[in-house]
Amino acid sequence: MGELAIKSNSDIKLSMPVQFLKGVGPARAEIFAKLGVVTVGDLLEYFPRDWVFAPEPKKISQLETGETAAIVGLVESTDFQNYRRPAIFEAMVSDDTGICRIIWFNGGYLRDQLRPGQMIMVWGKAGEYKHQLQLTNPKFRIIEAATKKGPDPFFFNGGVYPASGGLSSMQIKKIIRPVLDNLGGLVGEFYDDEFLKKAELIKRKDAFGWIHLPPDEGKLAKAKRRLKFDELFLMQLGLALRRHRNSQFASAVAMKSSDEIDRRIRKRFPFLLTEDQDKTIAEIVADMQRPIPMNRLLQGDVGSGKTVVALYATLLAVANKTQVAIMAPTEILANQHFISIERYLRNSDVKRVMIAGGLMGKKRDEVLKEVKAGDIDIVVGTVALLEKDIEFKKLGLVVIDEQHKFGVHQRAELRKDGTPHCLVMTATPIPRTLAMTVFGDLDVSIIKHSPPGRGAVVTRWVAPEDRPKAYEFIRERLRAGKQAYFVYPRITGIEEEGDIKAATDGWRELSKVFGEFKVELLHGRMSSAKKEQVMTEFRRGKIKALVATVVIEVGVDIPNATIMVIEGADDFGLAQLHQLRGRIGRGTDKSFCFLFADKETENEVAKSRLEMMERSNDGFEIAEHDLKLRGPGELFSTRQHGLPDLKIANIIDDYDLLVMARRCAFELVSADPMLTVPTHRNIRQSLITKFGDSLGLADVA
Repeated sequence: MGELAIKSNSDIKLSMPVQFLKGVGPARAEIFAKLGVVTVGDLLEYFPRDWVFAPEPKKISQLETGETAAIVGLVESTDFQNYRRPAIFEAMVSDDTGICRIIWFNGGYLRDQLRPGQMIMVWGKAGEYKHQLQLTNPKFRIIEAATKKGPDPFFFNGGVYPASGGLSSMQIKKIIRPVLDNLGGLVGEFYDDEFLKKAELIKRKDAFGWIHLPPDEGKLAKAKRRLKFDELFLMQLGLALRRHRNSQFASAVAMKSSDEIDRRIRKRFPFLLTEDQDKTIAEIVADMQRPIPMNRLLQGDVGSGKTVVALYATLLAVANKTQVAIMAPTEILANQHFISIERYLRNSDVKRVMIAGGLMGKKRDEVLKEVKAGDIDIVVGTVALLEKDIEFKKLGLVVIDEQHKFGVHQRAELRKDGTPHCLVMTATPIPRTLAMTVFGDLDVSIIKHSPPGRGAVVTRWVAPEDRPKAYEFIRERLRAGKQAYFVYPRITGIEEEGDIKAATDGWRELSKVFGEFKVELLHGRMSSAKKEQVMTEFRRGKIKALVATVVIEVGVDIPNATIMVIEGADDFGLAQLHQLRGRIGRGTDKSFCFLFADKETENEVAKSRLEMMERSNDGFEIAEHDLKLRGPGELFSTRQHGLPDLKIANIIDDYDLLVMARRCAFELVSADPMLTVPTHRNIRQSLITKFGDSLGLADVA
C-alpha cells in the first residue's frame, strides 16, 4: 500500500485512487483498473451482480425438519462420492451444539472450494436422512471475518461482486467496507426533500449504502431505483446541455424559403410527395430558417422516401447560395445517392460532384479547387469528405446517411468549415428508448408510411430440404425478366467456421444452378471501378443474379430486383435482415425474401428473429423486438454516441424512469443552463466527472 495509504476513513475522497485504500496497493490497483475501477468513486459504482439475504443463523440443535434456516459451523470433513448417481459432494459441519450433514448433488465443483477447517455459513431447507439432520443443495458462504459475537453479517449478507482472476467478491467487499462507513462525507445530495418525496426517491447516500449492503429486499429495490434515476438523469442532463450549447453558442445561415422556391424544388420530383414527407419537410424548413444550426434526425423505414426529403433540404440550401455535403458510409451508397440526384437534377444549373477513394491526381485537385472556390453546389462522398484537403467556401448543410455507422467525432469533423445545418438520416428505425438516449440531443422527424404503389414483400424462412423448390421459383422469376440478390455473411469461408456460407463459394455454386443467366459477385474488397461496373450492369439488367455480402445493405435502389435470398440468415441481426430485405419491393411488383437457415435451429434468439421477419414488415416493430432480444448493450455502444455505458440502469426495463429523468434534466437546463446555482453544485460536479470529456462539456466545467 505504501506510505500514501489512508490513515483514517475521513481521509477518503471520491477522486482518490483506489490504490490508497486499505488492502489494495499497486498490484490490486492494476486489477481494479481492468475492471474499470480507478477511483473511490468508481468503486462505489462497482455494483454487485447479486445479493444475498440469509436468515439469522441458528444453532444446529435448534434446527427443525422442514424449515428454511441458516447455520454457522466448522467444516469437519468433506467427501466427493463420484460413484453415486447422481454424484454427491458431502460436508459434515459442526458447532458447539451438534453436527449436520450437508450434501450437494453433482457437487464436484465444490472440491476446490470447501475444505476441512473452514468456517462456513449454510442456509437452506432442513431435512432428515437415516435419522440424521441434513441440508440438501443449500447456499453457503465461507466466513473470513468474525467478531466476538460471531460472524460479521456484512460478509455473508449483501452484495456479491463481479470478481476477476486476482480479486474475489469477498476481497472486494472488505476493500469497500471503509468507504461505506464514510458515505455521509462522500456522497452529496442532488435534489431537495420536496422533489425526493414527489419522485418517491430515497436519499443518494442511503442508496449507495443499501445497494452494497441492503437490510432487506425492499430497501434494495429503493436503492436501485434511486441510482438508476440518477444515472439516467445525468445522461439526459449531458444531452440537454449539448443541445442547449448547439442552439445558443453556434450560428448557421438562416435559409430563406418562399412559395417560389418551394414550387421550383417540387417541380424536380415527377410525383406528389406523401403527407409524411410534407410534414417532415415543413419541420426541416422551419429549422433551416433559423440562424441556429439544425440538428435533426430523419428516420424512416426502408423505401419510405427519405432521400427525396433530404434532396428538398439540399436544394433549399443551394437556393440560398450555400454548399451541401452529403456523406454515406460506403461508396456504393454514396454512388446511389449521386445517381438519384442526377436523375432529379437533370438539365438543372445545380453543380454536383462525387468525391470517393477512386478520385485521384490532377482530376481530384481540380474538383477540390472548384469546391473551395464555391463553384460546386453539392458534394457527395464517403468518409473521404473528412480529409483535411477538402475545404468548402460556404457550407450550409451537411446530410449524413445511415448516421449510426459514423462515430460522434467523425460527425463533428464535418463542421470544420463553419457550423452548417445538419440532417442525419437512418433507414434503421430507432426504438423510442434509443431516440431519447443515443440521439437525445437531436430533434427527430419520422416518415412512417411508404409512398403508394409499392409492391408487397413476402418473407419465407426456407429449410434446407425446401431449397430446390425455392431455386425453381427463383428461376421462373428470372425467366420472367426479374432480378435477384443472394446475400452471404462472409466473402470467403473460414476453416473453423465451415458452416458459415461464403459469397465466393455461393457465387461458384449459383453460377452452375442458374447457368442460363449471368450471375456476378460483389463485395467490399473489390476495386471501386469493378464494384461500379458490376452495379451498373445489374442496374441495366445485364446481370440477373447478384451474389453479394452486406455491402448492398443500404441504398441500392433497383425496382426490377424482386427476389432477395439471405444465406445463413440466422447469423444476421434482426435490423440487418430488415435492411437487406429493404433492397426489394422498390417497384410496383410483388417481391419475395427467402431466409435460408436450418429450420431446426437451436438458437432461440435466432429463431425468434426469423419468425419476426416472416410475421412483420414494420421496421419500428422489428426495431423494438430487436432491442428486447439483443439488449441495449449491443446497440448502445459508447464508441458511436459518445456516452459512457450505463452501469445499473437499463433503457428498456427502466423506460418510465428514463422519461422522468429526461423531463427533469431538460427542465433544469432551461432554468439553469450553466448549472451555476449553488444548490446544483453536486449535480454539476458529478456530471463533469462522468460525462465531461465524452460530451464536450468544457464550458460547464
